Amino acid sequence: MINDWRFLIGSGTQLLGQKGIDSPRVDAELLAAHVAGVPRGRLLVADPPTQEQSLEYMRLLAERSWRKPLQHIIGSAAFRYGELAVGPGVFVPRPETELLVDWALEHLPHGGLVIDACSGSGAIAHAIATERPDSRVWAVESDPEAFKWTYQNLHGTGAIAVLADATAANTLNEFDGQVDLVVANPPYVPFDMEVAPEVDFDPTGAVYAAEAGLAVIQPLAVRAASWLKPGGWFGFEHDDTHGAVAPEILNVSGFTETEDHDDLAGRPRFATGRLGLSP
Repeated sequence: MINDWRFLIGSGTQLLGQKGIDSPRVDAELLAAHVAGVPRGRLLVADPPTQEQSLEYMRLLAERSWRKPLQHIIGSAAFRYGELAVGPGVFVPRPETELLVDWALEHLPHGGLVIDACSGSGAIAHAIATERPDSRVWAVESDPEAFKWTYQNLHGTGAIAVLADATAANTLNEFDGQVDLVVANPPYVPFDMEVAPEVDFDPTGAVYAAEAGLAVIQPLAVRAASWLKPGGWFGFEHDDTHGAVAPEILNVSGFTETEDHDDLAGRPRFATGRLGLSP
C-alpha cells in the first residue's frame, strides 16, 4: 500500500479531474487532510499515511468522484471565518453567499436587530453573530431536518434559532416594526433549471421554488417589510435569472434604494432595498 501523501493526492487529483470535479486538487488535498487529521497546510509535514488511512482516503475519493459533496464527506463547510457542521438534510452554504454577508455587515447599525430568514445551516446568522457580537440575531428555519443543523451551528454564538415559516405573518411578529436588517438565502432555483450533480444531495425544498423560482421570495419580501423599522434594510439571494425581477419585487413591497448585486463571476446574485421612511 502506498504510504506517501504526495503520491495519493496526485492520484486523487487525476481521478477527480477525470470525473469533472471543478477543483480536483483542492478537493483531493482537503480529503487527505481530513483523513490525516491535520489542517490542509500541514499535509507536507504530516506523518505518512498508514495502510488504514490510505484505504480510507481511496474510499472517500470514490465517494467524491460520484459527486457526493465534499462537505458531506468531511462533515463541515467553511464559511467566512468559521466551520459549519453540514450533512444530509441541510443546504451546503456556498461562497457566493459571503458577498451578501459583506453587504449586511455594512448596513447593520451597532446593537442592531437581525432576522436571518430561511436560515438552513445558519451560515449567515453565524457569520453576523460572531463577527458582530453587538448585534441581536434570530435565525428562522421551517424544515425540521435542516433546523437540527441550524440549532447545532448557532449554539454558543448568541444567535437564537427558531423553527418556523419565515413567510408566516405570526412568525416573530413581536418584532414587527423593530428590526434593523433582514437577510435571506431562500429557495429560488426554477424547477426546470439545470444544476450541478452535487445539488441533488441538497434538500429539494431548500433549492427549488415554484413560480419560476419566486414562490418564496415574493411573500418573504412582504414579511420583511412588516418586520423592519422604517429605514431598515432587506437583502436576499436569488437565481441569476432574477436580476431584473428581484429589485422590482422589492419596489412593489415598499422598498426604496433597491439594487441588484453581481457575484464574483459577474452574475446577478442578490438584491437589496431599504424600507421607505415614514413621511
